[in-house]
Amino acid sequence: VNACVDVVLSGVKLLEALGLEPGDGRNHAVLNSRQDLKEAFAHFMEKGAAAERFFSDAESFHHIARMASEYPGAQARGNAALIGQKLATNPDLKILLCGPVGPKLHELLDDNVVVPPESMQERDEFHLILEYQAGEEWGKVRAPTANRFIFSHDRSNGALNMLEVFVSSLDEFQPDLVVLSGLHMMEGQSKEMRQRRLMEAVASISDIPTDIPIHLELASMTDQDFMSNIIHQQVFPLVNSIGLNEQELLFLTQSASGPHASLASWSGVPDVGIVSDILFWILKEHGKTTDRASDLTRIHFHTLAYHILVTVDGYWGNQVAAVAAGARAAGTQACATDTIDTSKVFLKAPLEFVTSQTGAPAKISLNPDEPVVHWHREGISFHFTPVLVCKDPVRTVGLGDAISAEGLLYSEAYPQ
Repeated sequence: VNACVDVVLSGVKLLEALGLEPGDGRNHAVLNSRQDLKEAFAHFMEKGAAAERFFSDAESFHHIARMASEYPGAQARGNAALIGQKLATNPDLKILLCGPVGPKLHELLDDNVVVPPESMQERDEFHLILEYQAGEEWGKVRAPTANRFIFSHDRSNGALNMLEVFVSSLDEFQPDLVVLSGLHMMEGQSKEMRQRRLMEAVASISDIPTDIPIHLELASMTDQDFMSNIIHQQVFPLVNSIGLNEQELLFLTQSASGPHASLASWSGVPDVGIVSDILFWILKEHGKTTDRASDLTRIHFHTLAYHILVTVDGYWGNQVAAVAAGARAAGTQACATDTIDTSKVFLKAPLEFVTSQTGAPAKISLNPDEPVVHWHREGISFHFTPVLVCKDPVRTVGLGDAISAEGLLYSEAYPQ
């Protein structure tokens, strides 16, 4: 239910075009001015971390959006819940997309994507995606890795306006899989509105027939209470599968006082043992067990250097192919090549690691002949694979969505 036009361009060039001088970075949960934008961009560029923020001033935002879309070299792309677009590249699939679809987005969509008439609106929602390259400098700030900073003033997606339209369209469409994204967009709403909308969302999602697997794609968030609500207010138990990255994983454990919650941020490549502990805890505490009424049985974790697919035994098959396909998609999409070009990629994954920092860990050494490693912990299976990381990424936007989509395409859900 998250659809918009992504305007992708160089962050430094846009800020310069807006006449903003480089300065010190500072994190802002909400951007209220250009000054906040400049500080938040510098803050995340210095870390090389992805982030997404709501820009509260509508007039100022529309002015910036107009400048950005007219900037030479800026690309407009329909994110169309980017997962839907990625899946639509498969000629055998039909995709139903619900979200606030304006005229620009509609023309960007793949022919395989069906949009219900109730989903159409007169005006597009724009998200600005400010990219930077590894080693790029702005004033005193130097980016350690390539990444992007996203901001928007998006009311329709923020209110999940199209969720009910989506659920009511499913009867006719008869899907094999439902993918939800956009809960993070609600952070721009007031607490009361958000709370009410979350309860309505839960009621709507509950109406989806239980034999259809539901995947929820998480994204960058800043409000711990809201994240905690999503975990505890029945959203996690209603979905079968979750996709997330290292920022979202750490934020999730901090919000719900899970393992390693005292870790403030990752330094370098996230430690595999720590990541595995948190993933294990999510499925143990909030996933399906014999005495818990939850449907959650699968988590697809992706970070730049490696991916892990974690599943509760007995509900999923084909995990080796699924996690490998996701890793391959990361390498090809970032480099914008059809197949992996070995001259353009490198390995960043640890070649040796322990599988836990709390339980009884196994020590694992990677073997290039068998790039997917499997281990097991109390009825939960872990499939790990390194990623062939693109040296000079052409695009970092929607990489997580492409990874999750590709992984889902190869995953086999056992009918329960």
